[in-house]
Amino acid sequence: MILWKNCRVKRGFYSPARAREATEEKSDAMSAIGKEELQSGEQQFKVTPIVLVLVSGAFVTILNQTLLVTALPSIMRELNLASNLVQWLQTVFLLVNGIMIPVTAFLVGRFTTRRLFIFAIGSFAFGTLVCAVAPNFTILVIGRIIQAVGAGIMMPLMQTVMFIIFPVEKRGSAMGIFGLVIGFAPAIGPTLSGWLVNQYPWRVLFYIVLPVALIDMVCAYFILKNVTRLTYPKLDILSILLSTVGFGGLLYGSSIAGSVGWIHPEVLMTLVIGAVALVAFIIRQFYLEQPILEFRVFQYSLFTLTTVIGMLIFAVFIAGATILPIYMQEMLGFSPLESGLMLLPGAVLMGIMSPITGRIFDKVGARGLSITGILILFLMTVLMSRLDKSTSFTYLAIINALRMFGLSMVMMPSTTAGLNQLPSKLIPHGTAMNNTMRQVAGSIGTAILFTIMANTSLDPKKYGAEGLIHGVDIAFLTASVLCAAALALSFFIRKPGLR
Repeated sequence: MILWKNCRVKRGFYSPARAREATEEKSDAMSAIGKEELQSGEQQFKVTPIVLVLVSGAFVTILNQTLLVTALPSIMRELNLASNLVQWLQTVFLLVNGIMIPVTAFLVGRFTTRRLFIFAIGSFAFGTLVCAVAPNFTILVIGRIIQAVGAGIMMPLMQTVMFIIFPVEKRGSAMGIFGLVIGFAPAIGPTLSGWLVNQYPWRVLFYIVLPVALIDMVCAYFILKNVTRLTYPKLDILSILLSTVGFGGLLYGSSIAGSVGWIHPEVLMTLVIGAVALVAFIIRQFYLEQPILEFRVFQYSLFTLTTVIGMLIFAVFIAGATILPIYMQEMLGFSPLESGLMLLPGAVLMGIMSPITGRIFDKVGARGLSITGILILFLMTVLMSRLDKSTSFTYLAIINALRMFGLSMVMMPSTTAGLNQLPSKLIPHGTAMNNTMRQVAGSIGTAILFTIMANTSLDPKKYGAEGLIHGVDIAFLTASVLCAAALALSFFIRKPGLR
């Protein structure tokens, strides 16, 4: 932060208050980061290379989450697996990824930026290599777990660094890039993997990702700067265990609830154990001098409000991205590649719009953007609740593109507004909490909508494909209710005093 402020002093933004603040932060940074990582008064680190390294790492790890979607049938055939078993390649990745995110705030305070990033991308690269050469399903699952360890650290670390290296008035543009990553990467995954699997063996998916991760790791070694502040929090083993069981239980229980039902004994037991462990984890954090994850971030009203809005919107986004391909392939007869191509225009549009809405946020704030974006998302989700067996590819592509357009106006602007309210020492905890809540909301929201879809489908023997599509329509109608709730909350977004 001090480095960026030094830049601003040179460009004519000097004030005595800023100068005193810069001097104090420089003293703290010297002890926390190390003299060798700070630039002298005449030097400045370049922000763009750092952002490129961070974005590349985050992009490849998020892309990896959806890359296997259309490859699962090929993996089933080669390794002779049942469908319920092969799904663990997706489930275990999301589970471990979700468990790692809450721990990231602790890791950010314990390790330097460069070391933590290199560990994250290195772990992801090693896991990718294990997956590529895996001789059997067990080794393949182990590779996915190793991948997920690195991927879980990557996103909150990227957000934290972006908030440090950019001043408040530029964070909207910076987080617009972040929005591009979380919107574009998962959307092109099914399209890319669908094309590749049609041409090559499924292992090529990992061989394509691996060199990108390795190159990014080498670039990080030479380019990335240590900008996060080391607080050296104590490792509380009990907190780590409670966090793992708590968040892991909620994520696992909700992930299997969509297929076996919410009253299944395994689901109920997992959710109860997870909830009890999570409550114990939260209570323990209030008694620790240096908590693993600081729940006091929820004392900041705007952060709490925008986190809830983000949870609702992300649940709608993830559920829609999952339900639409199933609807197209299972009920309309489209190929996996075609269903992936349907998602592509929306991904491209969100990629274009995210930096633009970020710059708009820097000028006008999040309230107007969020209200407009959620309204568009709500209207398009309502239209998605009127699908039938004659719905065209073009119609789906256009409606989904407009949904993504609306999402680009909401997700990152509202998140940035909430995080801007936090003091700098709570930014790592805020980013970890935000990502954790979004992950939990996406998992639980998807499970709920899938359950609704299954329970409201009509007998296909009597009603044919229209019977199954009825369940899809009800699921999207339920998603529109979530959008309506987020829309109502968005009117309470205000512009806090800049920190």
